[in-house]
Amino acid sequence: MRKSISLLICLFAPVLLFAQQQQPNIVVIMIDDLGWQDLSEPFDHKLSKNNRIYKTPNIEALAKGSTKFTNAYATPVCTPSRVSFLTGMNAAHHKVTNWTSPVRDQPTDVTDSVFERADWNFNGMSPIPNIPNTVFATPFPQLLKDNGYVTIHVGKAHWGAAGTPGANPYNLGFMVNIAGHAAGHPQSYYGEENYGNIPGKAGLQAVPDLSKYHQTDTFLTDALTLEAIKTLETPIDRGQPFFLNLGHYAVHTPLQADKRFFQHYIDAGLDTKEAAYASLIEGMDKSVGELVAYLKSKQVYDNTVVVFLSDNGGLSLPPMRSGEQHTQNLPLRAGKGSVYEGGIRVPLLIKAVDQRTARKVEEPIAITDFFPTLLHIAGATLKKDIVQELDGRNIYPLLSGRKLKEHVFIWHTPNKWVPQDGPGINYYSAIRKGDWKLVYAQKTGKIELYNLEQDIGEQYDVAAEQPAKVDELAGLLSQQLRHWKAIMPVYKNTGLPAKYPDEALAKSK
Repeated sequence: MRKSISLLICLFAPVLLFAQQQQPNIVVIMIDDLGWQDLSEPFDHKLSKNNRIYKTPNIEALAKGSTKFTNAYATPVCTPSRVSFLTGMNAAHHKVTNWTSPVRDQPTDVTDSVFERADWNFNGMSPIPNIPNTVFATPFPQLLKDNGYVTIHVGKAHWGAAGTPGANPYNLGFMVNIAGHAAGHPQSYYGEENYGNIPGKAGLQAVPDLSKYHQTDTFLTDALTLEAIKTLETPIDRGQPFFLNLGHYAVHTPLQADKRFFQHYIDAGLDTKEAAYASLIEGMDKSVGELVAYLKSKQVYDNTVVVFLSDNGGLSLPPMRSGEQHTQNLPLRAGKGSVYEGGIRVPLLIKAVDQRTARKVEEPIAITDFFPTLLHIAGATLKKDIVQELDGRNIYPLLSGRKLKEHVFIWHTPNKWVPQDGPGINYYSAIRKGDWKLVYAQKTGKIELYNLEQDIGEQYDVAAEQPAKVDELAGLLSQQLRHWKAIMPVYKNTGLPAKYPDEALAKSK
């Protein structure tokens, strides 16, 4: 009799588990500084030279059962994207417009000869009001937690400066946090170096919470993957819906080689820097494969939404990367830090519940869209007392082939990110509507216009030939920046703020 009961339990356990858990699980895998071209899976219409360099078979496999977004956007650098992801707000709106320091009240802007430092939210985001230089907002993981989800963060956080509430993922709605803190990159990827936690040598970037792997040959990407999988055991066994936010530190500098994959790229002709970069990508791909395999082994993969994306465009600056600067993301122009496409267009895959076939979406979407979309997928209630005005929209209909109304996308950087000005880097704004994109230089007032359908590389400025389109986009950009009370840099010699695009345009006529 006992054997019969046990057999019935085994037979009906999957049915009981499904009945218990109706809400889909959500897994977000956010890679740091991964460029649009940095995978063997193409996000353009054809394979590129870069696609042929990298080996990412697990991303290719994921893409075969996912919706691929070829026009997905983040912001030019990391913290603005991560805050937009958690809050659903555009960076010009939340005013965390540059990366945040792990030290409180320490702006990261480089000194400029023309502009004073803008008074941006350099302490990041906060779920508590009245923290100086932070944006007060309701993070969506808190809403998922309130709706019955087990909320887990593993890896890079970088939402707020140390000593502020936003630095700690537990304050942002996460029930579990492993290795997430105020720093934006690892001190070391090597377990042999304790991920930077060497007595007398540990800096603010030393990765916490991974002491069990210290003095082992466990690469950081693997340690995070192992820990992420362990955190899923309990909610899966209990039939609880979960949200896992896996933030890999890869492929951010320091470009330290993952020795398991490094030699292959040396043999293929890459120099040591580029081989190290490629090895970080392949190690990240291995992580994706192991996580997907685990979800399948637990029979929860079909009821799990998987999101794979990057937080900004690929790094294209020497001395970190080899070769001619700003060529690493071709055919896209420039790279990380830039409002040109190479700095903001990112790879994005979304695997929906029960999805088994590939789809492609050309319609542009932005990182702000995940706040309402993931809440919609979870069936979570958007509380009336959410404190921020959302800029993102629910893109769930795109997963089933439907269309959305045309949307306007805006980028705004009133900061000096790096010492040397570059293409679209330091003090730039941009707007995209349809195929048209306007780029505005805050320092000089110059306006450029590109048709991205015809000129994805932004090589042919057609502003002079399209004055009506320039007027339209400059007006829309200025109107929205005013609505958000966006920060503008202030000239040192006059004490006046830089002009909005429509003001600069009027002056030039």
